[in-house]
Amino acid sequence: MQGYNVLMIYNKEMNKLLMCERLKDPYKGLSNLVGGKIENEETGLEGAYRELLEETSISKENITLHHLMDFTYHHQNCYVEVYVGRLNSDVSISGVENILYWSELDHNFFDTSLYAGEGNIGHMIEQVNLVRDRLF
Repeated sequence: MQGYNVLMIYNKEMNKLLMCERLKDPYKGLSNLVGGKIENEETGLEGAYRELLEETSISKENITLHHLMDFTYHHQNCYVEVYVGRLNSDVSISGVENILYWSELDHNFFDTSLYAGEGNIGHMIEQVNLVRDRLF
């Protein structure tokens, strides 16, 4: 079963979420969270930090990631590990795979015409809101 990660990266004030505009399928043109494939030789957390650095230039020194939840897709033979973190300070973000931007949190992240993931992004944000005080 192939593993993937999704990274919910909040700014220091916890009022913006790092998003990307997908430049290729799946979900081309939609907004999504950053993340990628977990390699065979790494743990999920190692893969999360690697993907974060590769896709955004945010290093492990800038943030502590917490394992929030998992999604298992039995009929697609894959699973997704969801990690959440809050930046220690303002950092420059840069990446070439997708267009990166900071999103305000007052959007309807369940809107599948704008956001990838069939409503999962909205669900994950709600889950972070439930445990935010324990994590940060």
